[in-house]
Amino acid sequence: GPPYTLYFGIKFYAEDPCKLKEEITRYQFFLQVKQDVLQGRLPCPVNVAAQLGAYAIQSELGDYDPYKHTSGYVSEYRFVPDQKEELEEAIERIHKTLMGQAPSEAELNYLRITKSLEMYGVDLHPVYGENKSEYFLGLTPVGVVVYKNKKQVGKPRITKVHFKETQYELRVLGKDCNETSFFFEARSKTACKHLWKCSVEHHTFFRMPENESNSLSRKLSKFGSMSYKHRYSGRTALQMSRDLSIQLPRPDQSVARSRSKTYPKRTAQMQPAGKSWSPLIICVIMRGLLAGGVRSNSINQLTANMENGENEGMTKILAPSPIKRKQRMKTALTPKEAKIMYRGKKMVLRADSTALPMTKQSLQSSLPGAAETPPVGVTMTLFSQPGEGT
Repeated sequence: GPPYTLYFGIKFYAEDPCKLKEEITRYQFFLQVKQDVLQGRLPCPVNVAAQLGAYAIQSELGDYDPYKHTSGYVSEYRFVPDQKEELEEAIERIHKTLMGQAPSEAELNYLRITKSLEMYGVDLHPVYGENKSEYFLGLTPVGVVVYKNKKQVGKPRITKVHFKETQYELRVLGKDCNETSFFFEARSKTACKHLWKCSVEHHTFFRMPENESNSLSRKLSKFGSMSYKHRYSGRTALQMSRDLSIQLPRPDQSVARSRSKTYPKRTAQMQPAGKSWSPLIICVIMRGLLAGGVRSNSINQLTANMENGENEGMTKILAPSPIKRKQRMKTALTPKEAKIMYRGKKMVLRADSTALPMTKQSLQSSLPGAAETPPVGVTMTLFSQPGEGT
């Protein structure tokens, strides 16, 4: 029910949006085409989607800043349906190379890529052909294109369109200069009439010669259906391009860009295989195990496994019983489990419910076994990702 939200969209896509004279018009085209890509109306390969996403991020956020744009910042935005993390990583890599591009330049580059896509500016209408097989009639600036199974099967030279009830007729001029009629079935009478009206409007706007643009009866008699009259109100593309009364671009024209909708940032994943461990983390493990009496060959094997990425995510290391001593320091740590986490430039040693912040310099004196004997069966849990808690 009410209130209702109205969305404005582009009716006629310019053949070359990069030739639009005003920045505000190019920006509105950019928003429409970006929405077409997001909603799947304008499909594109993954590598092209990465380039488009990088230009959209450059227009939205400006130059890459490592202090502002932390890891995963691209995941807060949506560019294509069913967006994957691999695409976001590719967008981030390309975004880092676009330093110095102004928003208007990034949007112009976005339009320069999208105008070459096959489905750019195509207004699709579902119809049925022979044996109820499904087709799509695509209205484009250069004519009507026929699609079947998402593939173009025809780009006929159309001389006339006509409809009756739910039947839609395309009259095509063949190579032998003879006309042939092709019939399609629309889903309803309303849908069929809407397809006919859109066909007449596209032909009038893009294809109508200037010497015929002032005669409505000639427009309809040559291309449209004589049983129905549809008046297209507005100037054609040719008239707009040759109108010298309007000086474009207008002076002192400012563009107020709106912010895109954002989403929660993608959660950090565990360290994947093949990525090296931090040298500081490895140093902490070795010192702790040496203090606990672990043999050096076991430590070397553990370090090699870490560097090769064999231990993914959270790795628990259970230290064996240390060498027996006659006396144990009363001040020795006695928790059953100690956890070491790496957070930026700080290390945190957590014992039971107690968390002790440490720096790199104070870490050596705070580790169990540095100045005293660690307890039997100390368990150290190491987190490979910075900033992860327990």
